Amino acid sequence: MRVLLVSTYELGHQPLHVASPASALLRAGHEVRCADLALDHLDVEVLSWADAVACSVPMHTAMRLARLVCGDIRAQRPDVALCLYGLYAGLDGAHGVAPVADLAISGEYEPRLVAWVDSLAAPRPPHDGRDRTVVELGRGRFGLPARHLLPGLDRYARLALGAERRLAGYVEASHGCAHRCRHCPVPVVYDGRTRLVAEDAVVADVAQLVDVGARHVTFGDPDFLNGPHHAARVIDAVHSAFPEVTFDVTAKVEHILRHRDLWPRLSAAGCIFAVSAFESASDEILQHLDKGHTAAQEAHAVGVLRAAGIEPRPSLLPFTPWTRPDDVFAILDLVARCDLVGNVDPVQYAIRLLVPPGSLLVTSGSLAGRLDEYDDEHLGWSWRAPDPRLDALQRELSALAERAAAEQWPAADSYDAVRAAAWAVLGNSTTRPAKAPTVDSRLRSPIPADERPRLTEAWFCCAEPSSAQMATVGALDRTVEPAAVGGR
Repeated sequence: MRVLLVSTYELGHQPLHVASPASALLRAGHEVRCADLALDHLDVEVLSWADAVACSVPMHTAMRLARLVCGDIRAQRPDVALCLYGLYAGLDGAHGVAPVADLAISGEYEPRLVAWVDSLAAPRPPHDGRDRTVVELGRGRFGLPARHLLPGLDRYARLALGAERRLAGYVEASHGCAHRCRHCPVPVVYDGRTRLVAEDAVVADVAQLVDVGARHVTFGDPDFLNGPHHAARVIDAVHSAFPEVTFDVTAKVEHILRHRDLWPRLSAAGCIFAVSAFESASDEILQHLDKGHTAAQEAHAVGVLRAAGIEPRPSLLPFTPWTRPDDVFAILDLVARCDLVGNVDPVQYAIRLLVPPGSLLVTSGSLAGRLDEYDDEHLGWSWRAPDPRLDALQRELSALAERAAAEQWPAADSYDAVRAAAWAVLGNSTTRPAKAPTVDSRLRSPIPADERPRLTEAWFCCAEPSSAQMATVGALDRTVEPAAVGGR
């Protein structure tokens, strides 16, 4: 079978969630082509070649974009077999809405994806639309991702170190998460379980990235320290093989504090920054989200990382159904006080809580009486802030974030613009001062704000797609006329 694997968005990385299933399908004897619509329009000639198309949807932004792509694919090839796979695939056809794909596979997808393609050559009974979503958790051993089918690393996000730009790769040492943060999509699929990727498989994948020029690697595990011993072994093995390669990881605040003795070891091995989901500076909101940490511990985590020579890069969730004006300024104050102005991309100030089907927030009762109608376009239940000015501010900050990212504003300018916008809308309803607090000298970074390590992709997995992203996937590159498109 001829299979086209499509990625719409993977945070600016070369899409591992296309390269990995491509490898599995090649080993099963199928022909595979790959398309990354974050870079290029979908080519009709490539689409006409395919017997089956599978779109990767590992995050909210990717799923939003993939549904647009699936509409274009159906219009051009109504006969083609179509699948969505990845963490967000189960949202297709959710809440009684007609699905856009024939099959949706959540979780560990390779075995089921290969089985689906294998089955396409055999006669199939008519599909009744039931039991579409398959949650597959038995992936087992991992083959070497087929990165040769993807565009080169020079077309993807790079590591920025001051004025220097390094080619960067993306790997995963584990899947799933041991925790159940209520706003997160991972526990909905994995239910507190994790799947480890063997050390030799990780090292082999890093090796092929280094061979094509990578000098930095992102470990994209939902939480790198879910298995701290495994994480340490992986880092030791990678550092031993490639001592000049730097890396970044993602870890919960509670893991940063619990495993504080591990950070100097990671730093010595090349860890230069760590992403951590701070989310809020309100203990009440953090409790609603079941984050497992407090606002005070966020500042403590900053100190732990900086003491080890690692820069923190917090992700934020400023807009929730529980947010009050003071909570917005509490986040902005935390960023200023902890000297994180240079560490937070502008989009983080505009993130709004997503409430998709299956959300643990819904089943926990935390949102009782706060939800409106189901919004299929945005893949979740809509909600309004108790203070309507907060909804208006969120929309304003989203537009500001797009502009700041497109025009590459300095970090301080972005922060000042966000704080000024928040003050203009909410200033008469907060106890916080208009001016940002001074930096806590104990937490000050030794690196100037605009020289701190980061990736050049400034968007985020839980953000709504930007207008540029929508435009990229919203059109087909018709290198052949639609009338020339044939069936299987």
